[in-house]
Amino acid sequence: MIPGRPVCAGASANTRPRADRHGALLRHALRAEGVCVEIKTTGGGLPLRSPAVQHLDWLENAAIRRRARAAIKWSIALTVALYLIPYGSLVAYPLLLLSTLFHELGHGVVALCVGGSFERFVMFADGSGMATSVGVRAGVPSALVSAGGLVGPAIVGAVAFAAGRSARASRTFLTIAALLLAVAVALVVRNPFGVTFTLAVAALLGYLGVRTAPATAQLASVFLATQLALSVFSRADYLFTDVARTGAGTIPSDTAHIASALGGTYWLWGIACGVFSVIVLLGGVAWFWRVLRER
Repeated sequence: MIPGRPVCAGASANTRPRADRHGALLRHALRAEGVCVEIKTTGGGLPLRSPAVQHLDWLENAAIRRRARAAIKWSIALTVALYLIPYGSLVAYPLLLLSTLFHELGHGVVALCVGGSFERFVMFADGSGMATSVGVRAGVPSALVSAGGLVGPAIVGAVAFAAGRSARASRTFLTIAALLLAVAVALVVRNPFGVTFTLAVAALLGYLGVRTAPATAQLASVFLATQLALSVFSRADYLFTDVARTGAGTIPSDTAHIASALGGTYWLWGIACGVFSVIVLLGGVAWFWRVLRER
């Protein structure tokens, strides 16, 4: 390629503009219009970004911002509708179970991280659940496992917000989440209700991540993030109780377990876990919000 020489969009060149990741897309678009684009190069033959390529970048970034705005607006609208429409609570019921799912899986994941074993996980129709782990040492490791469930929905929500910045990241997040839930069903979910619900969520997330339009996948990621964020507050009362009433009976709460392992009171650890969850969520929201302000 001759430096500074205009190159027709349909022409070939010995040196492809490797530094311009949108060059092929631009040439394809301009070829359809029969337009030539000027690709200037440096003295060493490396291409510089032409005004046309810069404009294409601007259009692409504008589309990303537009989809992100639409995703957050629709997720908020759908959430509000659940509280206003008749029988909205029935529609919201699976969302309650969803927060339980990530709560209990949070216990198990942290148990693995501290050297223990995630043995089994059950869910009940009343929205409660239990995760059982073995081989976890007393003290800090045990407290971390208990805290893992309390902050699990917030962490997943923050990741979903971060993924919601773009359609590609949303697809990746939803697909990975579906695969991990399928693995959980195979390895640790141990009651029929839990298996049925977890498989249904895995199938839905997998479909949204692989088969739907990019805008739909992005909306799904942001909607999931919004629901998990709300669950941190709607179920915050559990942070400040010393007992948990589950489908398997009454047992000490997670905050009571933390207080037993580390000292202090259950409500103090409830405050600590609540503050941590809010900070994590704010981080995810801030990262998502950046895409709306980028130019």
